Amino acid sequence: MSVAGNGTRESPWQLKTPGGKADFEAFRDPALDPPALVVRAGKTELRYHLRAIDDLHAMLKGAGDWVPLGGADEQKPVVDGTVEAWARSAANPVKGWYGLKKGLRGRFAVYVPPVLAVLGLAEVEDNPRNNRMRAR
Repeated sequence: MSVAGNGTRESPWQLKTPGGKADFEAFRDPALDPPALVVRAGKTELRYHLRAIDDLHAMLKGAGDWVPLGGADEQKPVVDGTVEAWARSAANPVKGWYGLKKGLRGRFAVYVPPVLAVLGLAEVEDNPRNNRMRAR
């Protein structure tokens, strides 16, 4: 997968959400406290624990097959067995939300999977709806 940018604050990745509906940029910032994956979608900035990249890859490897994305805003319910549900679960490695700012903790499964794809860690479907991902 070839995209513009190299994942730094100075040169963020230029990505599209699964299904190609929206453009966004993302970069790793290990200097933040806690270290974060920063996503900018329009004027909105979201932050997720930086370890989410490795943790999600490990979860996908453990699943061994396609996992539905199930992206949803923080205030909306999620479907069990989806990437979004895992990213909010008390059973995940951070014992809860990977999103760092209350009110903007959701949509993990919209913005983080394309980052794993650009890093070569996962394959993400790009259908109009009901996308899935799996580890590479």
